[in-house]
Amino acid sequence: MEANGASSRRDFKNKIRICLKEIQETKHWLRMLKAAASDKIQVIGVLSQECQELTLIFQKISNKLNEKIENC
Repeated sequence: MEANGASSRRDFKNKIRICLKEIQETKHWLRMLKAAASDKIQVIGVLSQECQELTLIFQKISNKLNEKIENC
């Protein structure tokens, strides 16, 4: 939602980059949880998969933005 409210293409691109950074941080915390809460491995696995899917989505958006900038 934050990226959708961006004031410019540059702002949008920056917000997408922030999303990618936040996903990386989330992955870090999920790895920490996996080590600390072995009884929750199944739930953590599902959440890790969601993070991976979000990474792919936001990376694709970022790549498309870079392509548009290069073609202009």
